[in-house]
Amino acid sequence: MTDARFLTLSDVAEVLNISASQTYALVRSGELTAIKIGGRGQWRVEREQLEAYIARMYDQTRQFVAEHPFIESAADQT
Repeated sequence: MTDARFLTLSDVAEVLNISASQTYALVRSGELTAIKIGGRGQWRVEREQLEAYIARMYDQTRQFVAEHPFIESAADQT
C-alpha cells in the first residue's frame, strides 16, 4: 500500500483513522480530490492528493489555533 500511486477509500480511511463513510463524504464534497474509475465507478485517491489534503488540514488547524488561543479558565488554575 505504501508504494501505490492510487488508494482506495478504505486505504484513505485507514491513513486518516476515520470511517469509510467519512472518507466518502470528503470526496463527494470535493474537499478531497479523487477520481472515479472502472465500469463500477470505484473511487481512487492519488497519494499526492491525500498528502496535499493533509497539508491543508495542518494549515487550517494552525490558522484556527492562532485565531482562537487557548485560555485557561479561572477554575482550571486552582
